[in-house]
Amino acid sequence: MKTSAKVAAGISLVSAIPGAASCANKANSKLVVGAIGLNGMGFSDLRAILAQPNVECAAICDVDQNVLAKRLPQIAELQGGKVPDTYSDYRKLLERKDIDAVNIGTPDHWHALIMIEACQAGKHVYVEKPMANSIYEAFQMEKAARKYKRVVQLGQWQRSDPHWQAAFDYIQSGVLGDVRTVKVWTYLDWIQPPNPVADSAVPEGVDYDFWLGPAAKRPFNQNRFHFNFRWFWDYAGGLMTDWGVHLLDMALAGMNAELPNSAMSSGGKLAFPDSAIETPDTQQVIYEYGDFNVIWDHAMGIGLGDWKREHGLSFIGNNGTLVIDRGGWEVYSERAKDGLKIEEVPRQKSTGQGLALHTENFVQSIRNNDRNTNANPTIGRAVASMAHMGNIALKTGSKIYWDPDKEEFKANAEATKLITPVYRDPWKLPKI
Repeated sequence: MKTSAKVAAGISLVSAIPGAASCANKANSKLVVGAIGLNGMGFSDLRAILAQPNVECAAICDVDQNVLAKRLPQIAELQGGKVPDTYSDYRKLLERKDIDAVNIGTPDHWHALIMIEACQAGKHVYVEKPMANSIYEAFQMEKAARKYKRVVQLGQWQRSDPHWQAAFDYIQSGVLGDVRTVKVWTYLDWIQPPNPVADSAVPEGVDYDFWLGPAAKRPFNQNRFHFNFRWFWDYAGGLMTDWGVHLLDMALAGMNAELPNSAMSSGGKLAFPDSAIETPDTQQVIYEYGDFNVIWDHAMGIGLGDWKREHGLSFIGNNGTLVIDRGGWEVYSERAKDGLKIEEVPRQKSTGQGLALHTENFVQSIRNNDRNTNANPTIGRAVASMAHMGNIALKTGSKIYWDPDKEEFKANAEATKLITPVYRDPWKLPKI
């Protein structure tokens, strides 16, 4: 699974972890975890982590008491009746010396602060994708994992699903010939943006100011809360950073690539102009990599993307095209005068065990003192930054060029300004 991870990670991320949690010193010792943010994928991730041998959840945290009340008996049932402690302030959970690792399943705008403070507290971290809600935060998180020598796994679980790696091996074998274009798409007819509603009172049991955290102060509106947070710039980046991070990550893995040289984008609220969302319901991005391009394409309310699939990638080479999605992959050949250029490959199915294998990799990496997880912070930083570049290109209406030495955009002050978020007091933007 680590073919592209090794390329991206760098030698410093491969080394063993001095002073790792005591549980890592004994292969059979108990790994004690805490969970922060449990409404959606945060709970799915925790459930998969608890399915690993000899793992226990000692504490959970959420700013919504209704979520805590719902999850508490579910977690107790998963671990034989043992009830975890509950917190509404993640900092109290991080103070506990008995917790070895934390799972972060909050909205995106909280990832950076919690992950960095967890590393500072000596905890290993499983954090949902995208790694951060800005390019700057993603770079700081990568630096924190390295500085504090913590095992960090991003929730980019496709990295651990074997059918993706088999497809990457095929692509990198050269059979397809030169791959000049990688198309990546998400067409989701099951996502219908919410219609505008009036601001309302904060639901009972919700610490809304804490939920906002470093984001701008705004009245409570149910359209911006829980699942729908991902459609508002204060907290996330729309489909570009939601499904985009998962699938663009597969483009990077397949091509052994990192950040592009440039990006340009077009899109907007084209299908649902009167909806409540801020992020585009339709968007295309072209990323330039010197000898190949990656093309991103997403649409809400439409289910037929390329190859009549709601999501996927096509690696288009001179000899043929490999098409892949979460269900499997196949290869189609270009035509030659005397037949096919290459032998076609019938559908190779997925195991459907990506998340289970991913959390297994996380737990085993802690036990083995190995920071080069299947989705380590360098991998997470690369694709999160790539996705945010697509949104920055859209917002500025310009083709933007990345300067890897300065970690900013070339000759574009407007785009460079959007690299770094503005935090609301008293929260402070982390710098490592």
